[in-house]
Parts: sequence; structure tokens; C-alpha cells
Amino acid sequence: MSIKNIIESIQTNKKNHHIDFSLKEKTEAFTNDLFYILFDSNISLTNNIDALAKSFSEITSISCSHKEFDSKTVWKKFLIRLPDILIQLNKDIECLYQHDPASKSKEEVILAYPGFFAIAVYRLSHEFHKHNMPLIPRMMSEYAHRFTGTDIHPGATIGSPFFIDHGTGIVIGETTIIKDHVKLYQGVTLGALQVTKEMKDTKRHPTVENNVTIYAGATILGGDTNIGENCTIGGNVWLTESVPANSIVYHKAETKLKSI
Repeated sequence: MSIKNIIESIQTNKKNHHIDFSLKEKTEAFTNDLFYILFDSNISLTNNIDALAKSFSEITSISCSHKEFDSKTVWKKFLIRLPDILIQLNKDIECLYQHDPASKSKEEVILAYPGFFAIAVYRLSHEFHKHNMPLIPRMMSEYAHRFTGTDIHPGATIGSPFFIDHGTGIVIGETTIIKDHVKLYQGVTLGALQVTKEMKDTKRHPTVENNVTIYAGATILGGDTNIGENCTIGGNVWLTESVPANSIVYHKAETKLKSI
């Protein structure tokens, strides 16, 4: 095959996709700017609100070029919600600080805890997801996933405060419902029991009620699976059925002496 034929073949197949990779970079920069404006004492929202609005307009003009989308209205609604989002995030910070003996300050939580960054990006992206914004919420969550190892779908519903320790390997699916005062440790999966395209509009992921702690490596699957309030789920537990309130579920290890 000649170089000309190779180029023509690639160009023909490339037309199957409509992608502008600048959207990825602009969305990541927008996500960072939002985070810094909320928490960096040296950055004023008043002085940067126009720049944020411009960035939002740029990314929506790229991601929504093929469909009708009222970016100005969505941006206004997002700004109205921003104070409440910050209140939630401050509760998350307090929860992380109070319940992790290793934390020395709230500033440390904000600057150095990957779990908190993942939660913050989730809360921001979730607000856009509620307005059916294409691409952007998922790209924001994937940006946080890449940096923290924590994969939270922006469609999940998560109460406040919310505690993630370490964060590495945590997966929270799109239709997960997590209520208030829930703590997750590394490697927890809140996933679907079955995965088919026909299930896209159904609840596929678990519900976790108030005051639940789920320890490292636990896997909880299924849209009908409900973890009752005040439960403790031990490490490496595999669950596909509901657990009543006030339960402790744990994996029983066996120790055997080696034969010499």
C-alpha cells in the first residue's frame, strides 16, 4: 500500500469521530481553576469570575457544537449552586480532618489528600451532570481519576460529609447513592452486578445509607443492594445482597500452620 493510500484510508476512518483534543486540556485547566478559586486564599472569585465564564463558554462551544445547549443559563445556575457546594466541601474537609489521625491540619487535607480532590471534582462535575452537559462532567471526573486513582462517576448521588481515605482503587458507579457520614477506604468498589447497554437507564449500583463505614478492598454490587445505616463492612468483603441496619459484615480469615 502506498503512502498516499495509507493517508487516504486513515483520513476516511478518522471521519468517524468528531474530536477536538484541545477540549481535554481546556477542561482540565477549567477544573483546576475552579478548585483553586474555591480554596486558594490568593485567588479572588470576584477578579476571576469573567475568566471562568469565558473558559466555560470555550469548552461548551467545543463539546456541544453538535447539539443545542444553553451554556449561559447552565453557568448562571452553577454559580448559584457554588456557595452550597463549597459548604458541602468544607464539611468533607472537617470530616477528613477529624477522622484521620494522620491529618495535621485542614490545609493538609486540601493540599495533600487525593481523596478530597476526588470528592471536590465530583461535587463540581455532578452539578454540570445534572444539566445533561455532554462530555465535560466525565472528563472532569476522569482528570481527578488520573491524578488520584479514585473513579467517581459524576452521575452518582453522594451526601455530606463524605470521607475517602487514601482513595487508590475506589470505584463509584453512575447510579450509586451514598447518603451522609459515609467513610470509604482504598480499593472499595460500588459497582454493577450485570453490565449491558440495555441497562443504561436503570439503577445498577448500590445504595449506602447514613453512617456506614466500608473498609479496604470491599466490593458491593447491584442496583438492588442496600447497605443499611450504621453498618460496618470489613475489608475484602464481596456483597451482592442487602445488609440490614446496624450490621457488621466481615471476611473470616483462616490461619493454618505449615507442615514441616
